[in-house]
Amino acid sequence: MADFKIYTKFGDKGETSLIGGKRVPKYHDRIEAYGTVDELNSFVGLIRDQEIDEHSKKMLLEIQDRLFTLESLLATDHESEIKRNLPELHEEDISLLEKEIDKMNEKLPEIKSFVLPGGHPVVSYCHIARTVCRRAERITIKLSEHYPVEARSIKYLNRLSDYFFVLARFMTNYFGAEETPWKARV
Repeated sequence: MADFKIYTKFGDKGETSLIGGKRVPKYHDRIEAYGTVDELNSFVGLIRDQEIDEHSKKMLLEIQDRLFTLESLLATDHESEIKRNLPELHEEDISLLEKEIDKMNEKLPEIKSFVLPGGHPVVSYCHIARTVCRRAERITIKLSEHYPVEARSIKYLNRLSDYFFVLARFMTNYFGAEETPWKARV
């Protein structure tokens, strides 16, 4: 077995490297963006580890792969010369989310109000993924004001948060849990 160490000690002074080699503080907007996508990816893994249907597990694995792609895109310093090919997001990735949303929605009752997150642990995990995805989207939009970010990356995050909302409703139905509509107190 090779002598591979997980620690490099290069980050001990609060900096890390972007793809391309540029050193930046660990609080840099790019690090915040891809770190939040990484957090989302971990929650997706938590959902995938639950006792859910195989199709959803397969779809979540696909999403995790796309999130790693997105992380690499957000971690790339476009001012540096990149010496390797990086994966890309494609319109088909967004279309896949839309098709999955539509397919799940066909099996769900019409929604007439906001719903409260909860009802089953898997449903709650889906809502957590949705909110972390929305945060990743906001941070990525903010990043795009100062650095190059493909519009497709923002579009993917936007559609993915919709996917997690519908997945939460789908899992409510799958587990026979109760969906609690929000009723505003007046």
